[in-house]
Amino acid sequence: MAVTGARPRGEPRAASDAALLEVRGLVKRYGRGETAVKGVDLSLPKGQVVALIGPSGAGKSTLIRCINRLVEPTAGSIRLAGTELTDLGRGALRRARRDIGMIFQEHALVDRLTVMENVLSGQLGYVGFWRSWFRRFPQATVDRAYELLERVGILEHIDKRADQLSGGQRQRVGIARALLQDPTILLVDEPTASLDPKTSRQVMRLLMELAAEHELSAIINIHDVALAKLFVPRIVGLRAGEVVFDGPPAELDEAMLTEIYGEEDWTAAPGSQASAEDEDAEDGLGAASEAAAPSAGAVGLPSSEVA
Repeated sequence: MAVTGARPRGEPRAASDAALLEVRGLVKRYGRGETAVKGVDLSLPKGQVVALIGPSGAGKSTLIRCINRLVEPTAGSIRLAGTELTDLGRGALRRARRDIGMIFQEHALVDRLTVMENVLSGQLGYVGFWRSWFRRFPQATVDRAYELLERVGILEHIDKRADQLSGGQRQRVGIARALLQDPTILLVDEPTASLDPKTSRQVMRLLMELAAEHELSAIINIHDVALAKLFVPRIVGLRAGEVVFDGPPAELDEAMLTEIYGEEDWTAAPGSQASAEDEDAEDGLGAASEAAAPSAGAVGLPSSEVA
């Protein structure tokens, strides 16, 4: 990762022809003059997971949403598997988003639909409008949805409405929906923000396991420093829209955290005392845009059919 602005720890990561994602000189400036992202460069190889940390307002969510153009960047280049995303028109962008799985902080589920119906909405980028409206998905897609629901641990809740689920269960539905897209990269925005410490560790472990199983690259915007250090092999620290750290968790010491967070008390983040223990117990666990989240109208009837 090349760095613009403040000093990174260690040598900057150079751009690589083998990188799946290349972000160069990314800037997002809002109309009122605020610059949320200031010339960020990011190189992400296939299969690598990186955590974004930083104080509120550092630009973490804006960076993620610029990558799939939920937020339009002001300047810069975003290349995914060799395709320049900033040059794409609406139709081409919609097709490119098939390769980008988005997992949202607030889950972005349709509450009145069942778990299965919400997961199947991950295929809206592949099936036509009327097939999705009448819930006529290919049998192979339905079978795959069952497999993913079993893998994320909520198959038993398949017929429940989304509004009957706990926060951890809703997040797992969002994860399964993103995987049903068959993406090459996951963009994960604050997956543990509304979860208790135990459930947060379970969700982070699941994300890391699934990324490894599917050879997925992933960028995880996370507020909890301890969780990032516990689970993610590469951490990027943002402050005021600029990168100030890029390296392994072992190099993320207290002095660097103070540089990233300034006067903000990073040790007060929920789950900051998390450890590798208390990992395996299960407690009842078993993302809103065209990029990943369906609208109620788009998914139509409350009963599922198979073509």
